[in-house]
Amino acid sequence: MASSAATSLFDAATIADRWIADYCAHAPAGDTLCAGDGAWRDVLEELAGIGGDSLAAVRERAQRQAEDIGTGFRIAGEGEERRWPLSPVPLLIEKREWDAIAAGIVQRAELLEAVLADLYGEATLVHDGRLPAALVTGSPFFLRPFTRLEPPGGRHLSFIAADLCRGPDGSWRVLADHLRAPAGAGYALENRLAMARTLDGLQSRVNIERHAPFFAALREGLAALCRRAEPRIALLTPGRLNPSYAEQAHLARYLGFLLVEGADLAVLDDQLYLRTIAGLKRVDALWHRLDPRLLDPLALDSHSTIGVAGLVDALAAGNVVVANAPGAGLLEAPAFLAFLSGLAQHLTGAPLALPSLATWWCGQPAEHAYVEAKLDRLLIAPAFGAAPLGLPEGKPVLGSTLDAPARAALVEAMRQRPQDYVGQEVAQLSTMPMVADDLLAPRPFTLRVFAARGPDGEWTVLPGGLARIGEHADTRAVVIGEGSWSADVIVHGTEPVAPVTLLPSSDATQLRRNPGTLPSRVADNLFWLGRYLERGEAQLAVIRVLLGHSISADTGAALPDETVARLSQLLVGAGAAPEPKGFKRSDLTQLARVAIEDEDYYSIRAINRQARMIGEISRDRLSADVIRLLDAPFPQRGVLLEKAGTLQRRYSALAGLAGEHMARTDAWRFHDLGRRIERAMAAVRFVRGFGAADASGDDLSTLLDLADSQISYRQRYLTGIARVPVIDLVTLDPGNPRSIAFQVAAISAHLNKLPVLSDDGLAEPQQEQARELAAMLVTTNATKVDGALLAALDDRLGCLSNAIARRYFLHGAEPLRASGLVLA
Repeated sequence: MASSAATSLFDAATIADRWIADYCAHAPAGDTLCAGDGAWRDVLEELAGIGGDSLAAVRERAQRQAEDIGTGFRIAGEGEERRWPLSPVPLLIEKREWDAIAAGIVQRAELLEAVLADLYGEATLVHDGRLPAALVTGSPFFLRPFTRLEPPGGRHLSFIAADLCRGPDGSWRVLADHLRAPAGAGYALENRLAMARTLDGLQSRVNIERHAPFFAALREGLAALCRRAEPRIALLTPGRLNPSYAEQAHLARYLGFLLVEGADLAVLDDQLYLRTIAGLKRVDALWHRLDPRLLDPLALDSHSTIGVAGLVDALAAGNVVVANAPGAGLLEAPAFLAFLSGLAQHLTGAPLALPSLATWWCGQPAEHAYVEAKLDRLLIAPAFGAAPLGLPEGKPVLGSTLDAPARAALVEAMRQRPQDYVGQEVAQLSTMPMVADDLLAPRPFTLRVFAARGPDGEWTVLPGGLARIGEHADTRAVVIGEGSWSADVIVHGTEPVAPVTLLPSSDATQLRRNPGTLPSRVADNLFWLGRYLERGEAQLAVIRVLLGHSISADTGAALPDETVARLSQLLVGAGAAPEPKGFKRSDLTQLARVAIEDEDYYSIRAINRQARMIGEISRDRLSADVIRLLDAPFPQRGVLLEKAGTLQRRYSALAGLAGEHMARTDAWRFHDLGRRIERAMAAVRFVRGFGAADASGDDLSTLLDLADSQISYRQRYLTGIARVPVIDLVTLDPGNPRSIAFQVAAISAHLNKLPVLSDDGLAEPQQEQARELAAMLVTTNATKVDGALLAALDDRLGCLSNAIARRYFLHGAEPLRASGLVLA
């Protein structure tokens, strides 16, 4: 049957039945689809209704939806983000089964909280012999500065994750706990959004539990721990090179948290502050995604460059909530899995509802002997995460896969430092369907589940989670690793699910037109994004004039060599290309090619790469359309003029999005400031190069082209090109949006509306400099515009840019020493 987006319900049902029959004929025992209920048929009918019998088409549609949302990830050590691998087939879990999983997760969260409170408090579990002392104090994640330190709110854990596996018999077990900086909730949310767009009719057929209540509970739970009624909450990220940075940006935007880096924050008098364009603003809670050992270089790892000096002091004073509390990662070590079952029985009087994977810590003689004797049947893993001598790559290994020398080396290393190793059973996973070669194929999966503490202190479990699917059919858990694909996880039941949103009710919302806090780093990024985009567009204008007006098909240079030389020097002076060998067609074509795409020079490609990097770290501030344009592949095909045209259309689209879609907030002002300063600097260079007193008609025409003012000039002057009218239009005309005067007026207007640090009514340095620039232009006329005036304008524009940066952007700890800072 041909693939069709409008497949009839009858045809979709037929296709779904065929898929199920073919799939279950080859799936292993315990597969989720073959052992599931009728909801699987509903899902497959929806898939067939979209793509007919082409599963590859449906997978591509799901991928496009994920990309439109902005979902991506990065492998550690790589500079570029990768496409998020989203399977179009979700994992289905019936609500009764899910309720048992959720109850087990809540039990586990309460147990982990109790153990942490004891280990960082009275340590009775160690004193009574329930836990070996070496297991605690020997862990790199045991942070001594937090012993006897009760975190604000009295809770160590606010958000946890656990990796679960489902066995062929349908039972669920825990593979690992994640307490330091649990990742994946944002990807689960993005998967749900992408799949809701892909299978938009599924909600009406299957009662799907929603995600919004969970994230509302997370947000309100953190707010409830803070001292202020309207707290300022931030998500602390390691930065754009972190593998899950895209997820962090999406979560911050969805939850309304500020996305901050360590350099954005400062501690003053045991209070945590955010450096903003309006001074220091108090931060009440941090949801961090850092290794806790890097949070404070004064109290913890002194080599950390991404933490906040003094943060532990602020936490100890009770002035900031840090979630999860530093030190919580102690229980994340695989070695603790060997003891949780006994601790559950001791502390709660009940066994674990979700048992852990069978684990033996080799720091105990009997357990070490058992692991060594059963080596061929076990998985050997680092006990505390760090790579021990016998596992130099830090990854678990199957004892059965080792040859004799490797086995002997591992045994010897384990005998030297047995406490660094655990032995674990080799878990067998059940399978779920995924698309492989346009067919449904059974693949093993693991499930990451998330729980958050709500405002009442009770735990809420995200209904669903993040499924990770193996690329191959091997069902051993160690083989799947992190998985090659992800899938939405749907919890469904018989009762309808009421729509829930994070948006508050209209009658409970206090109206605001204040856009909120703008961190200095964000203002800096938006300012330079505007400059890079305008810089690229100005350089592209030079190339287009060079290609479109100076090269004839037969004779080479159609413009005089002097004009072409000045155009070439604009590119050479910008570092975009080397000196041309001459002015023949081939020479100028090569010059233009280098200036467009050669990454060894400051080409358009290099400028766009700088803009794209800023886009990557500004996902929480820029629309998906802007990010998509910044990430668009550089044009590879076509002649140079076609490539230049493609690039120009992108620049125009970005300018249009900024001009018509960005709210007129301080964030937009900084973006536009960057554009105006860069455009003014480019216009000064153009006038200096082509508007001199001895400029020829070709020079002046070229100047009008570069300033995009040909039409304006022709409409005003019918007698031909003359120097004074051209100079007036490009330099002094306040009504020409490409003139220098227009840019300076816009710059001054923006600066007058940005925050100031004092209330004395006097202008700040950057405002004074902008007014002086405007006065220079207002008090002159076109006949007086000469080299000296243009040089002064160029110098003052550079000084103004520096003054803006000095006043509003980050310079180490300098904002802490400035006078008049607003503390709020």
